[in-house]
Amino acid sequence: MTTGATGRPGRRPGPTETREKILACARRLFAEKGYDGASLRGIAREAGVDPALVHHFFGGKQGVFVAAMQFPLDPGVLLERIAQAPRDRLGETLATVFLDVWSDPARRAPLLAVLRSAMTNEQAATMMRQFVSATLLRPATELYGIPPIRIQAAVGQMIGVAMLRYVLEVEPIASAAPQELVAMLAPVLQHHLEHG
Repeated sequence: MTTGATGRPGRRPGPTETREKILACARRLFAEKGYDGASLRGIAREAGVDPALVHHFFGGKQGVFVAAMQFPLDPGVLLERIAQAPRDRLGETLATVFLDVWSDPARRAPLLAVLRSAMTNEQAATMMRQFVSATLLRPATELYGIPPIRIQAAVGQMIGVAMLRYVLEVEPIASAAPQELVAMLAPVLQHHLEHG
């Protein structure tokens, strides 16, 4: 039997074990400190690895959070889609992207879990608030120069639709075609985003 660098017999932990250890430490730190309070260096220190390895596996703090919380999408990808929209079609693009994400059953289940957790657990609510603020609200404000309260009003509108459609399953919103919802939501979202 071979002896590894640590003096213990057996195989050195491979990339999968290391990645899982980083994720476990990240979950613990995000739960204890929230999104803003946790850092890549802190996660690396907790996992006993170099911060560069955390960056290698996940690309940054946002990537670690998405993976650790099993968040089913990368907000950066959504922002790229939204950023390509002309200002006068921002409401329509936002509604379309939002409903595309929620219409995918593979993404919907984890999103519902995150949403429900945030509604019933203060730690989860704090983490989600910090995460959404850092990865969606602030970048959208910087990109378009829209006052944060306007962006929050638009996001609130969409979360309300998600609650009615997927959590409470209120008809006729629960079974409405996505195109019908986009047609209803787009002007309201555009109003929130334009009139600051």
